Amino acid sequence: MTTRRSIIRIIPVAGAAVLSGRLARAGEVEPSDPLAVSLGYVKDGAKVDKAKYASYAAGQDCAGCKQYQGKPGDPTAGCTIFGGRNVTAKGWCSAWVKKA
Repeated sequence: MTTRRSIIRIIPVAGAAVLSGRLARAGEVEPSDPLAVSLGYVKDGAKVDKAKYASYAAGQDCAGCKQYQGKPGDPTAGCTIFGGRNVTAKGWCSAWVKKA
């Protein structure tokens, strides 16, 4: 039988579990992540394989991309392509679209 006391004891534990799941998803994207690999994501745009990604042009970086959710000057911020997980401002991937 579930009592009010047992429910009150469970609520903080459940809240912590939900919060830890959100924090884990909000982590930084690693170049080894399968989605990152498929998009050619690199943490430093200067290291893009220009032979493989001919669409890359100097000056393109995550901070200048429409998908980047940070403010100017943020070293990392969320990216809509990667489900809100953080990318580096100077990074790049093949989904890059110039910020309007």
